[in-house]
Amino acid sequence: MTSAVVFAYHNVGVACLSVLLRHGIDVKLVVTHHDNPNENIWFDSVAELAAANRIAIAAPGDPNAAEFIAQIRAIKPDFLFSFYYRLMLKPALLATAGRGAYNMHGSLLPKFRGRVPINWAIIKGETETGATLHEMVEKPDAGRIADQEAVPILPDDNALAVFNKVTAAAAKTLDRALPTLIDGSVVMRAQNLAAGSYYGGRKPEDGIINWDDSAQNIHNLVRAVAPPYPGATTTIKGQAITITRSELAPAHFTHSKPGYLNVSSSRCIALCGDGRMLRVLEARFDGKIHDEAALCSLLGVGVYPMGMY
Repeated sequence: MTSAVVFAYHNVGVACLSVLLRHGIDVKLVVTHHDNPNENIWFDSVAELAAANRIAIAAPGDPNAAEFIAQIRAIKPDFLFSFYYRLMLKPALLATAGRGAYNMHGSLLPKFRGRVPINWAIIKGETETGATLHEMVEKPDAGRIADQEAVPILPDDNALAVFNKVTAAAAKTLDRALPTLIDGSVVMRAQNLAAGSYYGGRKPEDGIINWDDSAQNIHNLVRAVAPPYPGATTTIKGQAITITRSELAPAHFTHSKPGYLNVSSSRCIALCGDGRMLRVLEARFDGKIHDEAALCSLLGVGVYPMGMY
């Protein structure tokens, strides 16, 4: 029986671990993370799935520590798999797998190597992304590709919608590739890293809206960091506001500066740096999520400066 040690977290971890179990892989150990009490835990639990299947669980602070590597080496797994595990696995740990170590990444590599690839793909205005199963090497997300599956990013998709598509694509990719990994028939394809891109992690302050930017770019930011992510933020009437849903308005303006919210009895229209308008459909204000009608009522008819203005 083919054996594996699985490093996994989040929904992709649950989906891909489930695929391994359906294929009869002997999962000797699941390595995961303790949930951070300061984080919004909106996703499924790998630890619960492992416990339900009576699989041993570990959550080391440093998976690359010598004593932990020795523990994995003693297991002698055929494969190591990493499914949305948040720490890098270094060469000494990767070498414990007799038949290879593979990671599932949430983009169409070599594009969007690095952190939070789904959010970055939306921010950059991509119309598709996907999931890639690739060989793990010392350099992040740089190993040869075993398989990948594309998904569309629709114009108004937010990060959660795309994440759900990518999770399904990850399970599909692994389900298709796993038999070829097991029987040795997999055809690996080297990445052309020069044709791709690499992005780092994002912080909540990266969601502050620059109203001098284009309406499209601001709309992309709103979509990319909408709940359950921290959100695209600005200030209005001296208070913080998080815009959680928007849409591009068809009209252009010619009479005012960007960075103002024009509130009528039924519409909230933000003026952006390229002369386009962005309709605010939903926002968190005064500690609650409000739809556009409620925002209009709460703010009152008028024109209000936002952010730095």
